[in-house]
Amino acid sequence: MRERTLGDVAILIRAQSGVRGWHHRSDPDRDPPQSAWHALARLAPGLGLAAVAVGIGLAVHSAADGVSPLVVAVALGAIMANTLGIGEAIRPGVRFAAKRLLRVGVVLLGFQLSLSQLRTLGAPGLGVVAATVAATFFGTRWIGRRLGLSDGLTLLVATGYSICGASAIAAVEGIAGADEEEVAFSVALVTLCGTLAIFTLPIVGDLLGLHGATYGNWVGASVHDIGQVVAAATPAGDHAVKTAVVVKLTRVVLLAPLVASLAFARRRRGEIDAIADVPATRRRPPIVPLFVLGFLATIAIRTTDGVPAHALDDIKVAQTALLGAALFGLGCGVDIGRLRKVGGKPLLLGLISWLLVAGVALAATRMLPT
Repeated sequence: MRERTLGDVAILIRAQSGVRGWHHRSDPDRDPPQSAWHALARLAPGLGLAAVAVGIGLAVHSAADGVSPLVVAVALGAIMANTLGIGEAIRPGVRFAAKRLLRVGVVLLGFQLSLSQLRTLGAPGLGVVAATVAATFFGTRWIGRRLGLSDGLTLLVATGYSICGASAIAAVEGIAGADEEEVAFSVALVTLCGTLAIFTLPIVGDLLGLHGATYGNWVGASVHDIGQVVAAATPAGDHAVKTAVVVKLTRVVLLAPLVASLAFARRRRGEIDAIADVPATRRRPPIVPLFVLGFLATIAIRTTDGVPAHALDDIKVAQTALLGAALFGLGCGVDIGRLRKVGGKPLLLGLISWLLVAGVALAATRMLPT
C-alpha cells in the first residue's frame, strides 16, 4: 500500500509540475517509472533556488518596507532567466512552484481576511470597493480590446489592477489563456504603477485635502499590493493605514467570485478546454477551481476566530514564502526578447488602467459621508 501511494504521488508531481509555455516533451514509452523520492529529488534544485529568491525578497523587504518580497522574487526569476538561463536541472522545481505552490499560497491568503472586517466598512464603504473593482475590471477589458491587445493579457491586467496585483494575476493565470511573457508583463505593470502610487498618492492626497480615513479609503481602493498600500498610506498616519488595509483586504475577498465567474463563463464557452488542451474524452474542469474553494474556506475559518494570533503570523509568513516562490517560477519563464516585441500598447493599457482605478476610487471616496 505504501509503494502504491508513493507511486501515485510521483505521478501527480510529474503531471502537475509543468507551466504552460515551457515546451518540454515527455515520452511515456521512453521515460521509466519514477519513485516519489526520485520525483521529489528532481524538484529539489528548482525549489531550493526559489527558496533562496524568497529569502532575498524578505531581506530586501526588511530593509525597505515599501518593497514587496513578491516583486523582488519575480524580478530575480526574470533576471536569472535572461542572464544565466534556466537549466534542465532546475526547470521541474520552478514549474512546480509556479503552478502548485501558487495555489496553496492563494488558499493561505484567505487567513488574512475576515467577514467581520466587511461590517466595519458599512454599506457606503463596500459600495466604494464594488464600484472601483467593477469599473476597473470592465473598463480595462474594454480599453484592451480597443488597443488590439490579446484577450489573455487584457484579462490579466484587468484582474491585477482591480483586485490585488500580482497575486490576482497569478490566481487567474490558469484560465486566462496568456503565455508566460504576458503574465510577466502584467506583473511588471502592476508593480510599476503600485510603486508610482507610493510616491504620487501622498502628494495628490495632500493637494486635494484628503486626510485620515478618507485618504485611507482612497489608497486601499486604488493601490494593488498590500505592502504598497501600507507604504502609500503611512504618511497620513495610523488611522489612514488601518482604514486602507481593511479596504484593500475587502477587495481581495472579491478575488474568489471573480475567478469563479470567469472560470464558469469560459467553461460554458469551451474556452478552458481549449486553453488547457484537454481532450474531449476527459472530464471538463470544475466550475469553481478547487483552490478558490480553499480560499473561501480559510476566510470562513478566520471569521470564526478559531486561529490563534501567533498562528496567523506564521501562516502569513508561509503564504508570503509560497507566493514568492511561485512568482519566482513565473519570472523564470520571462523572455525579454519576446517582451520587446509586445510594443508600447501594454504599457499604455497599464497606465490608463492605473489612472482609471485611482480616478474611480477617488470619485467614489469623495462621495462617502464624512
